[in-house]
Amino acid sequence: MLRTHRLSSFSKLPIGRHPFPGPGLAIRCPGEITRAKLEILRKADAVYIDQIRKHGLYDEIWQAFCAILPVRTVGVMGDGRTYDYACALRAVTSVDGMTADYYPFSHDFLGETATRIINEVDDINRVTYDITSKHPATNARGAGRGPERSPKAKRLTCGYS
Repeated sequence: MLRTHRLSSFSKLPIGRHPFPGPGLAIRCPGEITRAKLEILRKADAVYIDQIRKHGLYDEIWQAFCAILPVRTVGVMGDGRTYDYACALRAVTSVDGMTADYYPFSHDFLGETATRIINEVDDINRVTYDITSKHPATNARGAGRGPERSPKAKRLTCGYS
């Protein structure tokens, strides 16, 4: 079906769009969720996805997104100190949605992307890249507990990294 779709005139429809975590932005914003933090997250994510598209990598990556970390970091911008959020970038490849490997971006790509986020998104002064791979035993809150994880943790597991 996907092959037929790609060969048809409808190939620009969002069938190739990266999967998005079911709970939406809230899952990528631990701690108190505010409109301001969600707006910061939207802007950082837009820059990140723009960079991925600009470098022709979008279709090589199964899922990519930003998350705001629940910490503030000290930085220097211009002549002054800042006390702003850190964000984490995540990009993975997957063939089954249950396991995933981090995408091996070049250092040049990561440096350029971090610089753009810091310069274009107010309230972020640090960018990290998550290089953790995922196997089925590390989904959601069941991390490291294997098949015996609690039913609640099983419900929270939705197969996204």
